[in-house]
Amino acid sequence: MESEDLLTSWVASQLPEAHGVHVEGLGRAEMGHSAETLYFTISWEDATGTHHQDVVFRIRPPFPGLLEPYDLQRQFDVLRGLRATPVRAPRPLWFEPSGEVLGREFYVMERLRGGVYEQEVPAELAANAVRVTRMCEGMVEQIAAIHCVDLQATGLDAISDGKDYLDGELRFWSDEIERVKRGPLPALELLVETLRQQQPAQCPSITLVHGDAKPGNFAFEAGEVTAVYDWEMATIGDPRADIGWAELLWTIPGSFTTLPGALSVDQFVARWEQLTGIQALHRHWYRAFQRLKMATINLVGSHLVDVGDSDDLRFVDYAYAVHPITILALEELGVQETLPPGPVLPRKERRLELREAQRR
Repeated sequence: MESEDLLTSWVASQLPEAHGVHVEGLGRAEMGHSAETLYFTISWEDATGTHHQDVVFRIRPPFPGLLEPYDLQRQFDVLRGLRATPVRAPRPLWFEPSGEVLGREFYVMERLRGGVYEQEVPAELAANAVRVTRMCEGMVEQIAAIHCVDLQATGLDAISDGKDYLDGELRFWSDEIERVKRGPLPALELLVETLRQQQPAQCPSITLVHGDAKPGNFAFEAGEVTAVYDWEMATIGDPRADIGWAELLWTIPGSFTTLPGALSVDQFVARWEQLTGIQALHRHWYRAFQRLKMATINLVGSHLVDVGDSDDLRFVDYAYAVHPITILALEELGVQETLPPGPVLPRKERRLELREAQRR
């Protein structure tokens, strides 16, 4: 059976009362570096009439990827837990764990309306400071809503108790560094050591943590947030971690959060504190902690290219950012010592191989 027929048959099995089921392709999302995102329209008929629904398929990335172990089931469970909350997350529909339909496991969720502004803002938005202000406010409101989710009522407390979140995160990212490094990485290793030495007590409020609360993971329509996307790093833990990550990406060039009318970083944090009742203490440490995560993800991408598991030239470009990110993190922690980066780039011959392949 052709893959399209297999997919249609699987969708039909999820709609046992339906007949005449059709799956028509809409397209593929070009953003992101992990899970593949496909858009489809499903059409069917049943006793109540003819129906059409736009859906999104999130497919597990090929192994090995940037974020291993990759837990697609947890993403689906988080979305399911958020259904009755104020968080504007897509409604999850079905989960396919076997990999027999599309070659890898995937889940299906509704497709919500709204535009996403990753690093490209249309001129009409850039000229509308009032709308930009409202978009920033909406982002803060949704991040706060995530951190105010009732974990017990939603069943999300089953994911983790979150009590050792910071210890676990530091351990995970330092283990990733050890797993992929080709030799000593003095600056990055010093960052791990300094973060541990200066680690504050974890936030007493344990919440749902999105893990990637950046402007490009929010969709908007007429200035209002319509959807919050990309839950692949979501877990239970310290909400200040989301604020540290958001602070880093709030001022990224090209983001609508840098336009006239945008909230400043301090205004964003103050509004979040007001909405959640949580104090954003130790902000410098959380920023440095999230720079460690950012640097390590880029280092993993460099490793994937170096060993031939990826031909993505973007990973080469990102590898050049590992050391500058590390230095910025150390400066956040008051460390001015200059240490060499070590082998953070893919080997020169591998970089040349990919550049040459791109020119052909």
